[in-house]
Amino acid sequence: MTDIILQTRDLTVRFGGHVAVDHVSCAFTRGETTAIVGPNGAGKTTYFNLISGQIAVSEGSVELQGSDITRLSVSERTDRGIGRAFQLTNLFPNLSVMENVRLVVQAKSGTGLNLWSTAAGHRELTDAAMDILKRVRLADLAGQKVTELSHGDQRKLEVALLIALDPLVYMFDEPTAGMSVDEAPVVLDLIAELKQDKSRTILLVEHKMDVIRTLADRIIVLHNGALAADGPPAEVIASDVVQEAYMGRELVDV
Repeated sequence: MTDIILQTRDLTVRFGGHVAVDHVSCAFTRGETTAIVGPNGAGKTTYFNLISGQIAVSEGSVELQGSDITRLSVSERTDRGIGRAFQLTNLFPNLSVMENVRLVVQAKSGTGLNLWSTAAGHRELTDAAMDILKRVRLADLAGQKVTELSHGDQRKLEVALLIALDPLVYMFDEPTAGMSVDEAPVVLDLIAELKQDKSRTILLVEHKMDVIRTLADRIIVLHNGALAADGPPAEVIASDVVQEAYMGRELVDV
């Protein structure tokens, strides 16, 4: 039996007379990495926002491990296991990189968000945070304020905070956007590392087909807010209707 972790049923949102996401039904299984693609304005980020709770649903539902989470807040969904990178970005922008990661580690441990308690007495939490910073290549910047980080390092910190949160579902919305050629491979390698944990599910909005081919087990295509295609990467990419109407001719030569 398929192990469905996350499911949307007829998920729809309207802004005035505009239907931004149109009755999208899709199930995501444990251990699967799904790339969500489509042209600009297709509804990809809006679909993400509906899943993570940033936008209220007009119709339909979101289910996590069989439980309806449609009316839960962002924080409640995070507690249940939905992890989206930007939800955690700039948790405390004027605190250090280490302090930010340590706070999430502490919250996950159930000891609360008390920075000063952590700093004074929980060496094991600090060690756990440092281990995560080493994984994302930020250990050398542990003492630097978040506001002082480059854009690329802020994106790496987003991944560090997600790792600290240890969610059931990792959600990455264009994780390498704005990153340099040298910085992007670090984040992609981290996602590939997370992909090895078959107890977790990864959703990825991405435009770069080389990234999708490398990371995705499956592609779903949105167009005008509706589900236009769903299947293995090679099958979806090879589809004429996807290449010509939804993805552009760039797929042919990538």
